[in-house]
Amino acid sequence: MINDSAQLNLLSIISLLSFFIAFIISKYSNKIGNGILLDQDFEKPQAFHKELIPRSGGLACIISLTIFFILYNFLFNIFLFNYFVLSILLFSIGFLEDIKFKISPKYRLGLMIIVLSFFILFSSITIQSIDLKFLNTLMNYKAFSIAFTLLCLLFIINGANLIDGFNGLLAIHLLLINFILFFINLNNGNENLTVALTAQIVVLVTFLLFNFPKAKMFLGDSGSYLFGSLVALNIINTNNLNPQISSFFFCILLFYLFFEVFFSFFRKLYLRKSPLKPDNLHLHMLLYNFLDRSKKFKDSNYLSSLIINVIYISLVLPVIFLNNNALICKYWFFLLLVIYIVFYYLLYSFAKKQ
Repeated sequence: MINDSAQLNLLSIISLLSFFIAFIISKYSNKIGNGILLDQDFEKPQAFHKELIPRSGGLACIISLTIFFILYNFLFNIFLFNYFVLSILLFSIGFLEDIKFKISPKYRLGLMIIVLSFFILFSSITIQSIDLKFLNTLMNYKAFSIAFTLLCLLFIINGANLIDGFNGLLAIHLLLINFILFFINLNNGNENLTVALTAQIVVLVTFLLFNFPKAKMFLGDSGSYLFGSLVALNIINTNNLNPQISSFFFCILLFYLFFEVFFSFFRKLYLRKSPLKPDNLHLHMLLYNFLDRSKKFKDSNYLSSLIINVIYISLVLPVIFLNNNALICKYWFFLLLVIYIVFYYLLYSFAKKQ
């Protein structure tokens, strides 16, 4: 049993270091590489800011998390290998884009598929229980298990990247998911995972201080890939360690990240657009336009983030205490998808009328 006091001391140190690192990087990242991290592309479809803001949040977060992994291993002789390796790999892919090393969307997706496939293969990450019998049977085949796990990771990572556009939207959303996972694992005695979740929460809260309500830095692709991959790994580990909880409950937690990618893919195909290229018709963007055109709100950016996350947690809370009921969770998950589509249709209809 790891000493609780030692864990708290470590997490206190990480919180202070995270704030110091975020402060320094926020203050001086505009000088790195002659401003290479500054987001200067105001014309891209997903741009909703008009100031030069560094995409350096991912850099601050990976430094803080790396220090945590090293100290945790040094103090308790427990190396969170999968978390460390996945963090470095996905951060690196996103950081190439943050430093303006342009890779076409299809090649970036291809690189992500290769990297994640090797990670799944060599780390033996698997999803052990699914509330669908035919999928459980298929998961016994290694090739299918790898492909299914890969698909899950891709959906969540790219979902995180898609909603990372407004101040606090992704960070608050990830915090809500990780807090729920934290209490589940704390109540079930999953100590190492609880500590890993706490470290991620600490780093995200620290970043949020510099991103919400006014942004001094963005997560960037590196940060969204980093935390998208980590929340996916958190879900897989929590699902495996708590078999009494319905796997559809974890689908409920991830429904916004998952369905944002799924819905966007088929929406773009229907509109005869490339599914891999960004546009300005995502749910949070339509909500922003709705609020902005109403002329009642001074800053629709961070308000959109709050509204979406308040709606999200309101929809998730009713089933938290029913998370072991597979049937209820299954129907609730599909209900959430219907609610998303209706909400999207209303906002899209309003946008077309303007």
